[in-house]
Amino acid sequence: MKTFKGRDFDERLNSAAEARKAMQQRALARANAEDPAQRAAREAAAAARDARQVEKAAAKRAAQERAAAEAAEQAEQARLEAARKAEQDAADAVALAAKQKAARDARYAARKARK
Repeated sequence: MKTFKGRDFDERLNSAAEARKAMQQRALARANAEDPAQRAAREAAAAARDARQVEKAAAKRAAQERAAAEAAEQAEQARLEAARKAEQDAADAVALAAKQKAARDARYAARKARK
């Protein structure tokens, strides 16, 4: 029976290193031999992406400003409502005090009339 005559470990290691080196050289050659049209397309895409990011940031800032304005408006409305309610409560308290005084005076007058 014949024995298997495979490559030894060093040969496999060397061939793998050569294959890696060849792939690196091909990738480097492809990167260096760049097409100007592709470069222009990539630059245009990058510019469009940057423009979209700027627009998105501006829209976000505008939305935040609108939200802040709405919050200020709501706070002002709440303040006015609280002032109106406090004024109404004060008027109700004065009316209640007057009604109670009138009732007290009526009771006093009735007591005086009985004597």
